[in-house]
Amino acid sequence: MTPADLTRTVVRAVRCAVADGELPEGAAVPERVVIERTRPGGVGEYATPVAFQVAKGAGGASPVDVARVLAARLGLEAGIERVEVTGAGFLNFVLGESAVAGVVADAAVRGRRYADVAARVPLPAGELREQAVRAAVRRIRIAQGDAPDGPPSDVAPVARKDGDVAASYGTDAALWAVLRMPAHETPAFGPWLLRQDESSEFFRVRYGHDRARALVRNAALLGFAPEAGPLDGGADALLRVLRDHPLALEAAAHRRAPEYLARHLVELADALLGFQYGVLPLGDEKPSAAHRARLALAEAAGAVLAGGLALLGIDAPDRL
Repeated sequence: MTPADLTRTVVRAVRCAVADGELPEGAAVPERVVIERTRPGGVGEYATPVAFQVAKGAGGASPVDVARVLAARLGLEAGIERVEVTGAGFLNFVLGESAVAGVVADAAVRGRRYADVAARVPLPAGELREQAVRAAVRRIRIAQGDAPDGPPSDVAPVARKDGDVAASYGTDAALWAVLRMPAHETPAFGPWLLRQDESSEFFRVRYGHDRARALVRNAALLGFAPEAGPLDGGADALLRVLRDHPLALEAAAHRRAPEYLARHLVELADALLGFQYGVLPLGDEKPSAAHRARLALAEAAGAVLAGGLALLGIDAPDRL
């Protein structure tokens, strides 16, 4: 089960609990459930405050009572290893290890789908900042299956002193500069956009995709291909960030804020660049199932980087 699956599972659990009389008929069944990384003091990997939403119309039931009803149901779901109620009614989840293959497969599919969505929403003509934000929000919301309405109207334009930034820095770099910051803040431009080293966030995100594609090419020369499977401890950081990707995209769509996606792509690229060194066999080492599983994870991360950049309107070349 992925976090995106978990969101749908929680909504279904609320609906069924109301239908079966475990919660009062007046209990609110939310269309959207916030799933986030567990905060300090919580347990497990993910948490949701959904019980507080539901309790508002639940005939005086407290959030903790609602949470206990939902925990009993959700604990029986395949892919959820454990559900605990903490605080005044937060649901905390530990997902099963079987989620690994699902996360990898889901990421690869998402990356391709994002690219398809992006191709249908080109950057329109007009003032760069406003058009870039509106186009990115439209792509992100379509990718999430939401109505493709625009962002808030307070989009700060590119300052006159910056001139034609697309001509000065290239369209892709200029788009990264305007989309990496909240829409109400004025974007900054400078030589950092053109740096071809890991001191540049923009470079690291595209380089992460480049490295993922290079790993697949080099593995083919060694006679093996990616194949999702069990992963060792060295993959934990990358797997965690990749698993959180649907949550970042959900936040970007719900808040109409492309910077949530941009920030997540930086985190994902950094995790991939740290993970890359253990993907291919070293020396006389023979390719194993572990190598194939690591390669599948790296390939999926690369697909999400490319797809995420496409949603922002930015190209992700296979070779830099």
